[in-house]
Amino acid sequence: MTRKERFQFVLEYFSKHNPDAETELIYDSPYQLLVAVILSAQCTDKRVNMTTPAIFERYPDPGSLARASFDQLFPLVRSISYPNNKTKHLIGMARMLVEKFHGEVPLTVDELIQLPGVGRKTANVITSVVDNQPNMAVDTHVFRVSARIGLTLNARTPLAAEKQLLRFIPRDLVHIAHHWLILHGRYICVARTPKCEQCGLRPACKYYAKNLKTIVEKIKE
Repeated sequence: MTRKERFQFVLEYFSKHNPDAETELIYDSPYQLLVAVILSAQCTDKRVNMTTPAIFERYPDPGSLARASFDQLFPLVRSISYPNNKTKHLIGMARMLVEKFHGEVPLTVDELIQLPGVGRKTANVITSVVDNQPNMAVDTHVFRVSARIGLTLNARTPLAAEKQLLRFIPRDLVHIAHHWLILHGRYICVARTPKCEQCGLRPACKYYAKNLKTIVEKIKE
């Protein structure tokens, strides 16, 4: 199977079996999504979704969050990984939204990465989820799954993986392909013991082909 054929197989499979894939973060506005994505770094979406309702209730918009002090916000962020940094990032992000962007979340990667706590991955998430822009956010799931299947080859950094994926995924599918790969990595192609016996991508997967004998033996046990 050529690399182009592998991409075609994977995209067709997901298009058929998960056509409505979307983020599992719960939000009602670009501002809420931005807060949630900042909090989600090295933290589960489940934990973030348990944390954000209290934040959004007390700070429903960038203006109110910009006026928060560290001591006021920290108790609401405490249960999230790296709460000190994320508390500072959220307040700094909100202040910049108010001061530089009139309280609105910008929808270009170049503008978003100016915000505290926002890197390229976060900016790609915001622009693809909110505006369906063809930007591929590469988190640990996307990085791992892409390499295992064989969609990326020797990509040593998230940016390298992002560039390879964008070469082969049609522009109109990039925003949803991001979710396909994340969800596949979260529930099927998990880090330690991928659930190959449940995976419909086996015919196209390099990892499965390489480890077929071991996988079959485990299934028989």
